[in-house]
Amino acid sequence: MLERQDTDTLPDGTVAFLPHRLNRQPVVVRGLTADELWICAGLSAVVGLLLGIPLAWLISSIAVVPTLIVAAVTLGIFVGGGLLRRHKRGRPNTWLYRELQWRIARCYPALVPFVGATALVTRSGDWTTRRSTAS
Repeated sequence: MLERQDTDTLPDGTVAFLPHRLNRQPVVVRGLTADELWICAGLSAVVGLLLGIPLAWLISSIAVVPTLIVAAVTLGIFVGGGLLRRHKRGRPNTWLYRELQWRIARCYPALVPFVGATALVTRSGDWTTRRSTAS
């Protein structure tokens, strides 16, 4: 009798495929992956710093700066994470990174080589099919 060969394994018994979910980053907090969480937390910390410095100068207390940074990161993760999760729904895994690259390429062309956006198509204009209007 012939043994039935599984289509997912090779003759030596190794698996011939990898499930695509193994290549995805796991969700860490509020539907965000680790990289997205760092982006959210980093941008929120910068906002907290920019708001905390003038407020610390007005109040004359340096303790306001780290307090506002922590508050901004907390608010940014929960509010920004919820908004980002809503925008990500139904899009590919790399959508956020390509969107950021595209916006940087569009608004700040000098930064294109630093963010890896040289391969993006940023041309705007009419598309043609190179067909002539034959009479």
